[in-house]
Amino acid sequence: MSTTPDLSRLKIERGPAQAPARGRKWIRIGAALLALALAGVLVARQFGGAASVETVTVSLAYPSQDYTLLNATGYVVAQRKAALASKATGRLEWLGVLEGSRVKRDEVVARLESRDVAAALGQAQANVKVAQANLEQGQAELADAQRAYQRASELLAQKFIAAASHDAALARYNKARAAIAAQRAAIAAARAGAQSAQVALDQTSIRAPFDGVILTKNANVGDNITPFSSAADSKGAVVTIADMDTLEVEADVSESSLAKIRADQPAEIQLDAFPELRLAGVVSRMVPTVDRGKATLLVKVRFLERDPRVLPDMSAKVAFLSKPVPAADKAPVTAVQPAAIATRDGKAALLVVDGGKLRQVAVTPGRKVGELVEVRGARPGDQVVLHPGPDLRDGQPVTVAKK
Repeated sequence: MSTTPDLSRLKIERGPAQAPARGRKWIRIGAALLALALAGVLVARQFGGAASVETVTVSLAYPSQDYTLLNATGYVVAQRKAALASKATGRLEWLGVLEGSRVKRDEVVARLESRDVAAALGQAQANVKVAQANLEQGQAELADAQRAYQRASELLAQKFIAAASHDAALARYNKARAAIAAQRAAIAAARAGAQSAQVALDQTSIRAPFDGVILTKNANVGDNITPFSSAADSKGAVVTIADMDTLEVEADVSESSLAKIRADQPAEIQLDAFPELRLAGVVSRMVPTVDRGKATLLVKVRFLERDPRVLPDMSAKVAFLSKPVPAADKAPVTAVQPAAIATRDGKAALLVVDGGKLRQVAVTPGRKVGELVEVRGARPGDQVVLHPGPDLRDGQPVTVAKK
């Protein structure tokens, strides 16, 4: 029996029956490719007019930028500010102000309990009256001693009394005169004691040292007030007051930029809370020491224009100027990057992206404001095409390229 394997069964028969199946497969692949091509053509026809553009925003610019030498940030502070407290120790009995209250100089804003010091004042005033009564009694005694001495002198001249009686009358007279001096000194001491008691009583009334506005209220009625607030559950300052007429901006300026700043240099102050508000200022003084850790110098800028909305501790930006801003340049102007201005039919225009389409807006270019150009006819906030090509037209659909 032969052991050689039969390989005839592994032969693939390639008959005419498989040919049609293979042909149909290639037909299906070709149809799919043709459908994809047709879909691409349709998509291209639908979106072929939507060009991709880069945009910038039309903004408001201030002409003062042309005069700016240096910018710095800082905070609004009051040059004259005080935490009102009392040298006396006691319980707060009355508080007559709230945050934001305006007070005048020497106006009483709070009072401590004062019955004890008021009683001490009454006692001191009574001591003054006692001393005055003693003086009146001493003056009467002096007048009597003086008359007795005069009589004794006359009788001694006539040899009617002994010299010892005359000497006794003289001693009484001198003693009465000395008593008058002592009683007058006692009156002065009593009056000093009364004045000291009056000062102690006055110290229970907390008064405003200058015209200003109450910034913070640190204590309430019933709190214990002690000097320096060293005791537990006690308060030192009752309120904090600031003179709003002394507001200024403290800005840190880099040590490397000090050559651009000088005293009495014009400046423009912008508050972060009110970006549209720009107030004129002037460099008041520069603190003559440099912060070694930050390499900065503290510069204080005084307000030349005041606004009631300016409050202490507001964040502010300071632009140090080469010259004061003219009145004509204080108002903002509409400006845009120069590369956004297109030329259409010999005239300047902006291509505004509005609802996915271009809208041509005719503008009139003006002066240069920093890196921008003033344009009249545009609206702040409009999105306009940057570097508009000649192929872009009014009404054309566009897509904004992502930055």
